Amino acid sequence: MSQLQEGMLYIDGRVRRATGGATYDNLSPWSGEVVGQAADAAAEDVDQAIAAARRAFDTTDWPTNHALRVRKLADFHDALVARRDELVRIAQIEAGATLGTAYSAQVDGALQGFGDLLDAFEQLKWHDDRGVRGDMGIETQRHVHREAAGVVAAITPWNVPLYVNIGKVVAALLAGCTVVLKPAPDTPLMGAVLGEVAAGVDLPAGVLNVVTSADPAMAGEMLTADARIDLISFTGSTAVGKTIMKGAADTLKRVFLELGGKSAFIVLDDADYFEQLVAGAMLVFHAGQGCAAPTRLLVPRSRYEEALAVLEAAYARYADQWGSFTDPACLMGPVISKKQLNRILEYIDIGQREGARLLAGGKARPDKGSGYFVEPTCFVDVDNSMRIAQEEIFGPVLVVIPYEDDEDAVRIANDSVYGLASYIFGSTERALAVAARIRAGAVSVNGGMHISGDLPFGGYKQSGMGREWGREGIEEFTELKAIGIRVG
Repeated sequence: MSQLQEGMLYIDGRVRRATGGATYDNLSPWSGEVVGQAADAAAEDVDQAIAAARRAFDTTDWPTNHALRVRKLADFHDALVARRDELVRIAQIEAGATLGTAYSAQVDGALQGFGDLLDAFEQLKWHDDRGVRGDMGIETQRHVHREAAGVVAAITPWNVPLYVNIGKVVAALLAGCTVVLKPAPDTPLMGAVLGEVAAGVDLPAGVLNVVTSADPAMAGEMLTADARIDLISFTGSTAVGKTIMKGAADTLKRVFLELGGKSAFIVLDDADYFEQLVAGAMLVFHAGQGCAAPTRLLVPRSRYEEALAVLEAAYARYADQWGSFTDPACLMGPVISKKQLNRILEYIDIGQREGARLLAGGKARPDKGSGYFVEPTCFVDVDNSMRIAQEEIFGPVLVVIPYEDDEDAVRIANDSVYGLASYIFGSTERALAVAARIRAGAVSVNGGMHISGDLPFGGYKQSGMGREWGREGIEEFTELKAIGIRVG
């Protein structure tokens, strides 16, 4: 497998090495082998990044110069588009994406989302004249201004790194904030490349800073505790999100959290193309490593045996269609790391011990390569109270649950600490009635795209708080200021 370039830090407008030249190995999920080096930031580097972001926010016109922000970020967008093929290569080698997922969700989805945020910026209302009103005998002209929230710490995951990096960084920069980006240790280069591009388009010094580190916690803990940071935007596990929220409490930072999910895929008994829908529910896209992935398939009990037969055949057909690095039609490769592989295998063991029946898969596949491969896996005869139905596995493990009627389907779908996404198929009026009762932030009806760069994305319950993408995603990084001017 080809080598990746060295990932560097980007601090105060300079692409540079970490203190002392420290680096760590960048491993590829396809082979488990070293494919490059990444700068291993020390606490000193993180402190310098925070200081640079604070200085840029407090002493430059970045927060108030809308035209400058739009111009520089449009240049940033164009420079990333020009490097599309390089970004695909990084997504493949570093994040374990297949060609089919790298060109779609990993890169093209991110670049399109960048463009959507630029368009959304034009929709924001920065000043609202609320008119004159007399209160307590005082005639007052009232205005409401929207302003940048301050210095943002963006802490991002490894599953779709460019997409999440752009969703946070670009929205925050458009809002007028300055940013310290801390990418996941497993995908450092997809963060470092943003620093390279920022330097290439002469983004003002300190506006964006990128710090990579082998330590999964050190930089994040510093950013969370530091009083110079005004807002934390985090995407990752619910457990880590809770830790960040607690850590941010001492300085009362604003916290945006996009966390885990256990999304339901509900097929109603009047859905057209029942067999195709059930077969299409196989959890294989990017090896199930998506927070909004439909991991619970709910089918009517009256058609349960039919659904199991369809799934058994579908998984059998798919047995030789995954794990290819070069096939553009392939949608499933390895999982990100040995640690994640072991976690998935542990959940497969838990499912069997809980009494669920393994319909397909269930094993690691070293024959696919020296990396981290696990078979597409499906459990049936699952009760929603089982751990495999309640806990986020973040791997290619689908659980199938029968339901009695629409009321029961809604009950099961909502019987979760999560509420990120849901997928419903059936006659439109009936599916919409079910969608209205699902406690989730994004709902797809009959295959509609509910996750897009111009739509707000985020969850209910322990799937997080706040919204990313679209106009609302930029507004997350702003504050409102009311001004009253005495006129009489």
